[in-house]
Amino acid sequence: MRTLRPSRFLTVLALLLSVTLLVPSAPVYAQDAAESEIRTMLESRDQQIKSILNGDTSSFSTDQREELKTLINGVIDFRAMGQVALGPFWTDLSDDQKNEFVDVFRDIVRAQSLADLEVYNSRVAYEDIKVDGDSAYVETLTEYEGTQTPVVYDLQKQDTTWVAQDIIVDGVSTAESYARSFQTVIRKRGFDALMTSLKKKRDKVTSAR
Repeated sequence: MRTLRPSRFLTVLALLLSVTLLVPSAPVYAQDAAESEIRTMLESRDQQIKSILNGDTSSFSTDQREELKTLINGVIDFRAMGQVALGPFWTDLSDDQKNEFVDVFRDIVRAQSLADLEVYNSRVAYEDIKVDGDSAYVETLTEYEGTQTPVVYDLQKQDTTWVAQDIIVDGVSTAESYARSFQTVIRKRGFDALMTSLKKKRDKVTSAR
């Protein structure tokens, strides 16, 4: 099976369709309510994104592109994902360094999320939703260009909003993939070198959009 690049699926969560195979029962009403809340959130994002795309992924105004980036990436907790990506190095950073890293990391992902808008026409179905208190796992099967790929979303509820802390594509964690790359640079050349590299990447991807 050909595996899609994790970067293509960072934001497919916004496009999930309403298909759930869980069977409701009396003891799990609260869990059912959480599942319904997650499904409603995804459906709303899906509808808003598709209303902007309107079947055409070739030309958008600057305002439309910014709206798409916000809709597509708004569900991702970049700070939580970034903390996993930096691993043990996170605690050594000052608050200013952490904030700067998260800002640059977010800018890169947001810009790259518009690299292939056709991916948002993928057919996606729920395989399962598992809710445990303020944590949830959404198991999906995504079909893109004739290839089916399992995608799992690790969600956490923050206040009244569900956010994605990680996205696992065909068994590969997006956060851990970033961790291997980022932590290697820090070990060999230091955090400042990583930030220099990320800022160059941000300048490149944002200027191309």
